[in-house]
Amino acid sequence: MSVAADLTARELLDGYRARTLSPTEVLDSVLERMAADEPRLRATYAPDPEGARTAARESEKRWADGAPIGALDGVPVTIKENIATRGTPSPLGTAATVLQPAAADAPAAARLREAGAVIVTKTTMPDYGMLGSSQSSFHPVTRNPWDLTRTPGGSSSGAAAAAAGYGPLHLGTDLGGSVRQPSGWNGIVGLKPTFGRVPVDPPYIGRVIGPMCRTAADASLLMSVIGVPDPRDHTALPAAEIDWPDSPGDVRGLRIGLLSSVGTALDTDPEIRAAVEAAARVFEAAGAVVTPAEPFMTRDMLDGIDRFWRARAFADLAKLPERCRAVLPAITEWAASGETMTGAEVFHGFGQIDAMAVAANRALAELDHLLLPTAPIPPFPVEYGSVFDDPQRPFEHIATSLPFNMSGQPAVSVNCGYTAGGLPIGLQIVGRRFDDAGVLAAALAYEKLRPAQRAWPSV
Repeated sequence: MSVAADLTARELLDGYRARTLSPTEVLDSVLERMAADEPRLRATYAPDPEGARTAARESEKRWADGAPIGALDGVPVTIKENIATRGTPSPLGTAATVLQPAAADAPAAARLREAGAVIVTKTTMPDYGMLGSSQSSFHPVTRNPWDLTRTPGGSSSGAAAAAAGYGPLHLGTDLGGSVRQPSGWNGIVGLKPTFGRVPVDPPYIGRVIGPMCRTAADASLLMSVIGVPDPRDHTALPAAEIDWPDSPGDVRGLRIGLLSSVGTALDTDPEIRAAVEAAARVFEAAGAVVTPAEPFMTRDMLDGIDRFWRARAFADLAKLPERCRAVLPAITEWAASGETMTGAEVFHGFGQIDAMAVAANRALAELDHLLLPTAPIPPFPVEYGSVFDDPQRPFEHIATSLPFNMSGQPAVSVNCGYTAGGLPIGLQIVGRRFDDAGVLAAALAYEKLRPAQRAWPSV
C-alpha cells in the first residue's frame, strides 16, 4: 500500500470511514515527507505543523464519533501564500511587502476550514505572481520534483511542487496560466475554473483560484467545497447546483477541436505536439469527433496585455516607499517601460482582454471542448525568470493559457506523456463558460483512457 502522503483525498476519506486510516497518522506521513523533501524542493511558506496537528486530532475525534463536519474532514491541504489565512502574512512573493498577519481567511480558505480540511502550510510564489518561474525576492527558489534543475513553473510554484506528497490537495491562483502551466510541468491536474466560480478576495480581471491535485477526481472534490459564492467578491457567480463528477464522462459524440499550436509566440515543441495529438487520437478512438481548430491568438493580443500589465505594475511599484522596493530586478526592468507609455497604448493593451475573450469564446462556438498544449515548451532552467530569461519577453510561453483567463472559460491541465528527458507534458482541455463539470468529466475520461503513468519522482 502507498504511504499515506501519496494517497488521494478520496482514498483518505474512504480510509477514515473504514477506520483503516486516521487524520493524525496521515498528517504525520505528510510532515515526514515535507521534512525529507523540503531541503531540495523549497515549496513551503509559513508551515504550521502544530496547528495542523491540533486540527488533525479534532478531526480524528469527529470521525471516531461518526460526525465529520464536512467533505474534507481530516484531509491535508496546502494554500498558495497570496490566498489569505488568518494570522499569517501574505508577502505576495516579494521582499517589498510589509508583513502583516491576515485578519481573516480568504473565501476559499474559509470554505476549507469549514469542511474540516487540515491546513498544513502555505506555498511559495514569485514576486507579485508576475513570473512563470519560481524566482522570488522573498522565498527561496522552488524546484521541480521531476528534475531539480528545472522550474516548477509559476506563479503557483510551491503548490505544484508540493504535489510530490505534501498532501493530496493544493490551492493555486491563475491570472495567465499560473495553475495550469505549473500543473502541466509537474504532471498533476490543475483546473482554472470559470471566472467567478471560486470567489477571490480581492477580485481582479481574469484572476481565479483553482485546485492542483494528482487526480481530476480530487480536483472535482475540492471544487465542490470552494466553488460557492462569497459576498467579498462582487464578481462571484450565483450559487448553482453542480453535479461535480467523480467518475469519467462519456466522450462518445463530443465535438472536440485540436489546436496543436496557437499560431503566435513560441512554436510548440515537437515532443509536446506529438503528445497532444496522441491524446486527441485517444479521444477519437473512444468515440469523440475530433477536428482541427484554427489558431485565434495574435501577436497584438499578447503584446497588448503585456503593455497593460507593465503600466499597471509600474504604477503599483511607484506607490511603494523607497525602503520597500526590494523587488526582483527582472520585475523592475519589465515594469519600467510603463512610465513612458501613452494613454492610448495602455488603453489599446487593455482592449486586448476583450479581443481575446471574443476570439476564445468563438473558438468553441461549435465545439464542446478544445484540446491544446498547456505550455508549448518543457520547463526551463530553474535559474531563469522566464522562458528566455529576458525581462522584455516574459510571456511568450503563456499564449496557450492566457486567452482562457480573459474569456472566463474553464480549462484543465492533465498529464498526457513525458519528454525524452522524463519531464511531464500537460494536455489542456478547455470548455465553454460555466461548464466546469464537463471539463473535469473529460479529464476524468482521459485519465482512464491514457497510457499508464510513471511513478511519482523520489526527491
